[in-house]
Amino acid sequence: MQGNLNEIDLRSILQLISLGQRTGELFIEEYTAQSSSVVGPGDFHPNNEKDSWFVFFLNGQISYAASSDNSLSRLRDYLYRYRADTTLGTLAISGIAATNAPEYGYLWDLLRHHILTPAQVRSIIQGMVQETLFDLLSLRQGSFIFENDLALAPQLIALEIEPLVAKIARHIQEWKYFYPHIQSPDQCPTVSDPDNLRAALSRSAFRTLGKQANGKTSIRQISRYLNRDILTVAKAIYPYVQQGWVQLLPPANKSFQPNASDSRFWTELKVPKVFCIDDGKTICDIVESILIQYAYEVIATTSPLDALGQVFQVKPDLILCDIEMPELNGYEICAMLRTSTAFKQVPIVMLTGKDGFIDRVKARMVGATDYLTKPFQTEELLTLVERYVGISPTAPKGNVSSANKTK
Repeated sequence: MQGNLNEIDLRSILQLISLGQRTGELFIEEYTAQSSSVVGPGDFHPNNEKDSWFVFFLNGQISYAASSDNSLSRLRDYLYRYRADTTLGTLAISGIAATNAPEYGYLWDLLRHHILTPAQVRSIIQGMVQETLFDLLSLRQGSFIFENDLALAPQLIALEIEPLVAKIARHIQEWKYFYPHIQSPDQCPTVSDPDNLRAALSRSAFRTLGKQANGKTSIRQISRYLNRDILTVAKAIYPYVQQGWVQLLPPANKSFQPNASDSRFWTELKVPKVFCIDDGKTICDIVESILIQYAYEVIATTSPLDALGQVFQVKPDLILCDIEMPELNGYEICAMLRTSTAFKQVPIVMLTGKDGFIDRVKARMVGATDYLTKPFQTEELLTLVERYVGISPTAPKGNVSSANKTK
């Protein structure tokens, strides 16, 4: 399968691969550099470079995606969040990775040597895939070739195409609201009006932003360091770019890596914590795998007794709680949490295989906020979670309008 992107868009290509449950490799190459006057995030090429990408599939699901430059700089950025970036020099790439996927080979070695956990590897690959699709779904001119081939081995992850593409498409649409103030995730923020910025932020937030917005570190790199998607980081700086207090420079060659203590400003983005309590490990794994893809932080436990201790430490923004469990059922857990001031206002959603009127009434009587019947679809879970704790940046102090208000 091959053709041009002006004849068939990339989303349709991905749908065909998904429907056909294909295993292989998709190569995409842009024709020419696009003018920066176009508002798509993939259209800003300050150096007029011609880019190309690879996307790998396993049975119609995405297993890995990257640009074709084979650089390990992206991987080092992702590893920095786990303090594992310096370990690359100690490893020899495995023969399991294809020529076009050296990052994948190194990730397998990092997992094999217990430097990273399976969950950390999956999180990194999810971020890489989302970042790559963010660029690809913005392309208007280019060519593609899909070749049936052996899958990357060993299998580290397999991501469903449709929900992932739908999420990235929404991000691209939202990104257009930043134009012309922000044109590319490869632009590097720098503080241009420290006095006004200092007045709008807390002292610690100003110090953190001033250190990271150094004109050398791109929006894309910051998102990698801090485990935030590109859109979320752009939303955080947009009000200040709009005011002219932060300027965006073309990409620089040198990168900057923040200290672990320098994440205070970015935690103001309020990435919600979702706490899942279900004695079935399968449900916990499903909730975790779905919500992590959409940049939520997920803590899951199969023990209702342990959950009562953990929940006060985690302080989640949303609790998903099964009803039928041994030792303590969901009604009892919900009632106990509602007696605490800390959980008076926290949304608690009951998960159960029952869909009866009596069960819904009982859930409401003990203080449950809502009810989700198992088995549930991905979109059902996402809709419910976004209803109560949808990701959004914290509004800055002062009289600065947020990105949402400009819509």
